[in-house]
Amino acid sequence: MATYDYDMGIVGGGAAGLTVASGAAQLGAKTLLVEKEGKLGGDCLHFGCVPSKTLIRTAQVYHTMRNAQSFGLPPVEMPAVDFKRVRERIQSVVSTIQKHDSEERFCSLGAKVAFGDPTFSDEHSVQLNGQTVSAKNWVIATGSSPGVPPIEGLEKTPYLTNREIFSLERLPESMIILGAGPIAVEMAQAFSRLGTAVFVVQRGAQILSREDRDMAEGVMQVLAAEGITFYLNTSIIDVKDLGSRREVRFKDSAGKINSLRAEQILVAMGRSPNVEGLNLYGIGIERDRKGIKVDARLRTVQKHIFAAGDVTGTFQFTHAAGYEGGIVVGNAIFHLPRKTDYTLLPWCTYTDPELAGVGMNEKEARAAGVQYSVFVEAFKDNDRSLAEGGGVGKIKMILGPDEKPIGVQILGPKAGELLNEWVAVLNGKVKLSTLASAVHPYPTLGEINKRVAGAYLSPKIFSRKVKTGLKFFFHLKGRACGEEGNVREL
Repeated sequence: MATYDYDMGIVGGGAAGLTVASGAAQLGAKTLLVEKEGKLGGDCLHFGCVPSKTLIRTAQVYHTMRNAQSFGLPPVEMPAVDFKRVRERIQSVVSTIQKHDSEERFCSLGAKVAFGDPTFSDEHSVQLNGQTVSAKNWVIATGSSPGVPPIEGLEKTPYLTNREIFSLERLPESMIILGAGPIAVEMAQAFSRLGTAVFVVQRGAQILSREDRDMAEGVMQVLAAEGITFYLNTSIIDVKDLGSRREVRFKDSAGKINSLRAEQILVAMGRSPNVEGLNLYGIGIERDRKGIKVDARLRTVQKHIFAAGDVTGTFQFTHAAGYEGGIVVGNAIFHLPRKTDYTLLPWCTYTDPELAGVGMNEKEARAAGVQYSVFVEAFKDNDRSLAEGGGVGKIKMILGPDEKPIGVQILGPKAGELLNEWVAVLNGKVKLSTLASAVHPYPTLGEINKRVAGAYLSPKIFSRKVKTGLKFFFHLKGRACGEEGNVREL
């Protein structure tokens, strides 16, 4: 039997890698975690989820202060934003969380942490800092980096990605954002609220292209009302560096050539897997432009080598990476045939209002040929939403042919938090009648979950058939006001 230095070797110290390292080490596996950057935490902690949500919150507070009159308060003259102080707050939050993802903490759990740039020398070994290190099992969790589209002139023009945007020296006066996915629209609103003139250039016919059009357009209407300019159905011609400005030329849907100039360009047009330098082809591991190919158990063609997180190109969410890390631990340590199931994977875009979902949306249901029905409740009918100064958005509950929920989308305040109840309902196979009869505190945004479940049940409970039966058995006298024939049945 072959002898290896470690039971588990992990390449990449982001969400997926940290999950595997923590789980494997605590279960007694001799574990090595290798990270090429100087700190653990990955893209999410340093350049993604954490800094972006910190920036979004700062921008939200500034926006609220500037709109004090909307809450019955005196108008406030706000000074311009000093982005250095914003940057300091972002770094403070990152540093606080970094302590949880420290080398010392993982050493205390039993995992050895090494920093370096590993290369596979064979199916069980890597070259790391001039030494050969072997492991019985390996996990590739190297994450992803901002994709660089093949736009003429872009390689000669300074531009920003999510790796640079949180460490700017000052707030840009203007910004052109290429792309309209979650990162793009979140940053568009945040920088616009802080005082930057923002222009979004999108290839497709809608922003947030994976979402239902009505929900995506709801987000765009809010952002447009705040001053962001959108250009949809475009074809980018080229990008130029004009010194203190950058220029983007593009064709619109009518074929007209447009030109935009701004101080900064943010490129947010997808992600690329971090696979270079690993010698994957040398050990026979297959990959394509999206990432490393894996089976449902997250195994590569080398069954003892797994891949998890962004590097697989499946779902590029931190919570998906953590989930996949758990799948790897189950397969590699417990030797259980655990398979991934993304049917009820939730997601959230952190604009204001937020857009969150779990399960199928209408677009996906139609593509899958699933018969479905939709029930909707609007936030304008939610008392807490109105009290908070909201009222924009809605919740959509999608039922399959068996009249059971197959998906929920929420566009509204705290949508990501409200979605958590549905994550529990769908995963726990909780009946809609149970949700509708559960007592929710008043007034809360969460009542909208109860109301949309009630919207499905009400026509059944208050049907003519039920009322006729009750009149017959219990001698009810019927309506006390209005004509029966003039009242629409619920």
